[in-house]
Amino acid sequence: MRLLSALLLLLPACAASDGISAPDGGRNPLSSSAEPVAFRVLGTAQDAGLPHIGCDCANCSQVRAENRTVRVASAAIEGKSGWWLLDASPDMPAQIHDQGSMPQGIFLTHAHIGHYTGLMYLGREALGAQGMPVWCSPRMARFLRENGPWSQLVELGNIELHEFQTDQAIELEPGLALTPLAVPHRDEFSDTHGFQIEHFRSRREGRLGSLLFLPDIDQWDRWEQRIEDFLVPGAHLLLDGTFWSGAELPNRDLSEIPHPLVSQSIEVLRGPLAKSQASVHFFHLNHSNPLWNREGPEARTLRAAGFHLAERGERIPF
Repeated sequence: MRLLSALLLLLPACAASDGISAPDGGRNPLSSSAEPVAFRVLGTAQDAGLPHIGCDCANCSQVRAENRTVRVASAAIEGKSGWWLLDASPDMPAQIHDQGSMPQGIFLTHAHIGHYTGLMYLGREALGAQGMPVWCSPRMARFLRENGPWSQLVELGNIELHEFQTDQAIELEPGLALTPLAVPHRDEFSDTHGFQIEHFRSRREGRLGSLLFLPDIDQWDRWEQRIEDFLVPGAHLLLDGTFWSGAELPNRDLSEIPHPLVSQSIEVLRGPLAKSQASVHFFHLNHSNPLWNREGPEARTLRAAGFHLAERGERIPF
């Protein structure tokens, strides 16, 4: 793993866009002179990516015509001592390459394909990692231990599982903490969590900033917490933006995949956002989402209401 880290640092980061019509920074954060503690977006697409398998919609067709792909939702917490990966997407090798080194550890939200299957690249057929720390819930850890091929990663010591507890903060380094938050979602194989990341100068002096990482959740009213309560001064919210409207997938029953629609989230958060000094960014967009057209009416509506679309390579300082 040390050898790979050294080699990765010698390779240039790749610049590409995760928005169909939007540019992307794609810079190497480890060579940045900006605020050292920050959050970086590594991917913005829903689990199956863009273009989507078996689809020739306008979004997928345009990306294919440009001979490129949009990376699956994932992010990096960049601290002073290193960085941590949030979700192991199928695009994990490219996302780690863009960061320039291996992460200090990986945090998993749940057991849907876009959020943990990148772990396969740590196995004997690929990196053959030694003891990569992987943080997840007890139920997610049980799923990995008891089901192949993931169980082999544990047995061979490619990954070292650490079980987090809901609502209990984990100190990543002095002044930087992550707290898992349980959220309602389709929990076929594991439960689901979002992460609240907080940056402190010291506990006594209070919080410098925070970010809520929430790629997947069911309707807001199914959550025991109020999403509006996270809109505090200096906070950033990176939220589930899977669908803009219920008309995107005419052949699917959206009650089986009840993500909050972006159009609904705007109505829920518009008033509280206007009164706060916070920011809201949507990501985890399905291939069908019209927000991929950054100049379309939906994207203009979103921006006019004071919201943002996350872009790969975007760096958000705490």
